Amino acid sequence: MIPYAHEPLTDFSNEQNKQSFLESLDKVKAELGQHYPLIINGERVTTEDKITSINPANTEEIVGYVSKATQPLAEQAMQAADEAFNTWRKVKPEVRADIIFHTAAIVRRRKHEFSALLVLEAGKSWVEADADTAEAIDFMEYYGRQMLQLKDGAPVKSRPGEYNRYDYIPLGVGVVIPPWNFPFAIMAGTTVAALVTGNTVLLKPASATPIIAAKFVEALEEAGLPKGVLNFIPGSGGEIGDYLVDHPRTRFVSFTGSRDVGQRIYERASKVQDGQIWLKRVIAEMGGKDTIVVDKEADLELAAKSIVASAFGFCGQKCSACSRAIIVEDVYDNVLNRVVQLTKELTVGDPTTQETYMGPVIDKNAFDKIMSYIEIGKQEGHLVAGGEGDDSTGYFIQPTVISDVEPTARLMQEEIFGPVVALSKAKDFDHAIDIANNTEYGLTGAVITNNRMHIEQAREDFQVGNLYFNRGCTGAIVGYQPFGGFNMSGTDSKAGGPEYLLLHLQGKTTSEAL
Repeated sequence: MIPYAHEPLTDFSNEQNKQSFLESLDKVKAELGQHYPLIINGERVTTEDKITSINPANTEEIVGYVSKATQPLAEQAMQAADEAFNTWRKVKPEVRADIIFHTAAIVRRRKHEFSALLVLEAGKSWVEADADTAEAIDFMEYYGRQMLQLKDGAPVKSRPGEYNRYDYIPLGVGVVIPPWNFPFAIMAGTTVAALVTGNTVLLKPASATPIIAAKFVEALEEAGLPKGVLNFIPGSGGEIGDYLVDHPRTRFVSFTGSRDVGQRIYERASKVQDGQIWLKRVIAEMGGKDTIVVDKEADLELAAKSIVASAFGFCGQKCSACSRAIIVEDVYDNVLNRVVQLTKELTVGDPTTQETYMGPVIDKNAFDKIMSYIEIGKQEGHLVAGGEGDDSTGYFIQPTVISDVEPTARLMQEEIFGPVVALSKAKDFDHAIDIANNTEYGLTGAVITNNRMHIEQAREDFQVGNLYFNRGCTGAIVGYQPFGGFNMSGTDSKAGGPEYLLLHLQGKTTSEAL
């Protein structure tokens, strides 16, 4: 396997990089308000009904209009993907990987342009947008290389007079339903994993961020992806999402989003429809209620900085975000005071400005939900930082810290998906781990401690798919920290890991008598 480290992040303190990004912002702004069609079997299809993509930092600014698929158009896309599978599955894995590598090169050349679109469509800060684009490139490079490793199957034994092979073959048509919070990285990663393994795809992007997906599909086409292999069909979950999940020709569903929607997809996909001759696979990543545990034997400055960065990066709109900090009582007040200090230093505002740390939350529904949880938090604990929201021009919420919250409180149990962190006190380290495990989720977690035995204890007893020591609980790097969680956090599919592509393949044994 050709080694690949990962796409470096941009140093915006470099004046040349800063100017280049500002030019990309101007370029993207000049293209605002355009119309984007569906793509079905390589053909552009325009519909009267549109999804309107709005800048969450400036709700009067329309990023663009995207045609909205209907059930008949979804059916056309399914037939196109089903037909294209017959040829795409036989294309050499090396050729499929080359198309993905070429796409990565196209994105790398236009890196700031994609990131600038993320700033305007998703409200990401420069740094968060740059990391999102870098991760998209990483997924393409990593999965392309993984496919080159898997193309010859796995070794099995042969006997005298008998030759045996174990090959990996693709599944069929996949329905890919990515989220709005990593609208490039996760959208590209889930799509590319399905494509490079020889499957065909129906891509239904998040309705809040469809234009970044449209631009990515254009890059895949430019790289030489044949028509029908990827069909771009934005639309509502109720109208086409359910239809495609239920469809008898759907072979697998790759979903990232909320627990409630994930459960619904899992349940619907389990039903065998008339004419369906397989059990559908579901790859699901469904969120978390992620905890940073701070031991009394810890670097307290590191602890406070880790909590703040993990709680408020991209407004806490990450399934890996720290929404709970469990702090051993001996050091609770020290850590709490420093978290409050650091939180009050954060800047909230227009994400097109480089100095802005936190932009808006994604939309009005998110704003209202998060603000309602802040009100709950005021009843369940003490509001010690933030708490204010302003949706007059965009959906801005101040980073919010609620202290002295009971482990069983709603704020400690329910996924908020916004810039709110609850702090709770533990008697000792054992108690802290017990509290950390008391949710139905199990995605990420972190432990800040200098006690080696406590590190090993947490390694065994802290039940999350991604556990970090002496750092924050966000920021998994493709190929370094395969990502996915336990329990109601999903199917622990470990995106960006060595086994992820196998979820899109099936093993076929052939045995030849000689």
